[in-house]
Amino acid sequence: MLIAVLSTNTYAQRRAKTEDNEERYKKFTSIGITTNTNSGILGGAVLRQSSALSSTFMGKNQYRYLALEIVNVKHPKELSVQDFSTGARLVYGKQNYLFVLRPEYGRELTLFNRHEDEGISISGIVAAGPSLGLEKPYMIQYQDGRRTVTAAYDPVKHASTGIVGAGGFFQGFGLTKIVPGVHIKTALSFELSAFRENVTGLEIGFIAEAFTRKIDIMAYADNRSLYTSGYITLYFGNKKR
Repeated sequence: MLIAVLSTNTYAQRRAKTEDNEERYKKFTSIGITTNTNSGILGGAVLRQSSALSSTFMGKNQYRYLALEIVNVKHPKELSVQDFSTGARLVYGKQNYLFVLRPEYGRELTLFNRHEDEGISISGIVAAGPSLGLEKPYMIQYQDGRRTVTAAYDPVKHASTGIVGAGGFFQGFGLTKIVPGVHIKTALSFELSAFRENVTGLEIGFIAEAFTRKIDIMAYADNRSLYTSGYITLYFGNKKR
């Protein structure tokens, strides 16, 4: 009987200790690098912040989720080739880059909490916001008589036989056009490790995005105004309790 009572008390103490040690924080700020199905290996960068709310949702801790993303969106038909005589690389038919600036506001809900520095914390995220599409001309170098001229690629004016290479990446920003839009995303966030207040994790999710007009990324191709993609973000940050 005494052993049973002692065992019950020990279990209760451990459970209370576990609940007390369950991780709770007021603010989590992180930066990350992201890749998605509409980009190359490095798709962009993200700044994200979660702030605790006083209320819970279905008994789970919830947070206000804010983020700012800058990403590069590519067309599926983009293919970079190299000129063997000059060594220059070029994407034939590319008219514009598409960079997207995405401010986001939403909610983050803790689905599975960790206990101090042990285990993995999993949370669900739903966020939305405006999309600021930056349609920057793709600059090319072409031969005009004896001169090599740099200009924004025009499929009507510039024959592929006269193009000798791509222009500099930072050229043409003054000709950038702004195309507004909106987006929504859903994601799961996995906090993989923590050392004191420092955290490393993954955010894996899906984004749907619509612009007010088609973005002319490639000439003679099916350009779109609606984009969908899956993405993975590797983030690093710190928490304040």
